[in-house]
Amino acid sequence: MELCKLISKDYLKQQQELHNDKNYGVSGHKWASKISHHKDILDYGCGKKTLEAALNRPIANYDPCVEGLQNNNQPHDFVFCGDVLEHIEPTLIDNVLQDIKRCMIHSGLLVISLIPAKKTLPDGRNAHLILETHHWWKDKLANYFIITNEEVNDKEYVVEVKPWV
Repeated sequence: MELCKLISKDYLKQQQELHNDKNYGVSGHKWASKISHHKDILDYGCGKKTLEAALNRPIANYDPCVEGLQNNNQPHDFVFCGDVLEHIEPTLIDNVLQDIKRCMIHSGLLVISLIPAKKTLPDGRNAHLILETHHWWKDKLANYFIITNEEVNDKEYVVEVKPWV
């Protein structure tokens, strides 16, 4: 999918600025043990590529806000998308979910924060643009994926999915 359908030019610039912060885009490593058994992994919205570092092996990394990783959203058996979806512009969330589905051959793990971010965008907004309940996310995700497992706590919604065929 064309980049302009996934992120606006203005928001891309703001996200690129945030990605200059050494503590932004670093949560992927937390999920390495849960997904390490998968062979062909795409980290969709990889940030600083901490998932790849924690796995200690090469994986595919895609992030439209990181130089050199903007065109890596090709299909893979397993797609991980952690702490990304809540950052998406609300008017483009359906396009991004469609793109994740396009990239997912067999299954994936989506981790969605349900609370405000500690970071703010350069324009002053909270970095989590979509703050919704897990029920809202479940309904939204059901349009693109079969939910095979889910866990929810007061901070995040963790969802194992398979793409609708």
